[in-house]
Amino acid sequence: MRIFRTGLVALTCLFALNANAALFGDDEARRAILDLRQKVDASQQELKKVTDENAQLRRSLLDLSNQIEVLRAELAKMRGQEEQLARDVADVQRRQKDLSQGLDDRLRKFEPEKVSLDGKEFVASPEEKRDFEAALATLRKGEFAAAQGAFTGFIKRFPDSGYKPASLFWLGNAQYALRSYKEAMLNFRALIVLAPDHLRAPEAMLSIANCQLELKDAKSARKTLEDLVKTYPQSEAASVGKERLAKLK
Repeated sequence: MRIFRTGLVALTCLFALNANAALFGDDEARRAILDLRQKVDASQQELKKVTDENAQLRRSLLDLSNQIEVLRAELAKMRGQEEQLARDVADVQRRQKDLSQGLDDRLRKFEPEKVSLDGKEFVASPEEKRDFEAALATLRKGEFAAAQGAFTGFIKRFPDSGYKPASLFWLGNAQYALRSYKEAMLNFRALIVLAPDHLRAPEAMLSIANCQLELKDAKSARKTLEDLVKTYPQSEAASVGKERLAKLK
């Protein structure tokens, strides 16, 4: 039965082939094959075209990606340059501030300032203040000759200084310590004439009397002490002058 069925199917296919051969001639078969080949070729060409376009698209995408990476690198570089520029500007501003502060400090060293000394206020340059204080420090160390030179030089350099009355007083004291009594009296008198209301004026007058006593001129010393008591009666120097007057009589 199985063999019979197989033969029957084969016979049926043979009849179908013969029928198709009858329906389509050789020319038509060839045309169909050619049409099919043309369609296949067209499809292959279309496929190749699409493949080429895809390849071109991939290359374009790759180029675009590379350009993007280049732009990113340039942008990062520009950002780095911008940050460096910001740091440079900050450094310049900081240096300018430091220079400005340094300049202000240097200028301040030359600017006059208000000084208070012996109850008097006046304006003096930093140089005046420095030189006067240096001379006074020398006197306080007992270096009387050096102090005499320092105060003498100061008065010559700053003849109109607010420190001049005090400089005359301390110069006289340095000379008194050096036993230069006549020179000391000249400077004490110069102080009294220059600033009779100065805090050191009564002391200067008392110092003149001391110089006169050292020079054995008791008469002149007595006269000076009397003038001291009369001119500056409320001063401490006048109190000392009264005591010495009592001893001189």
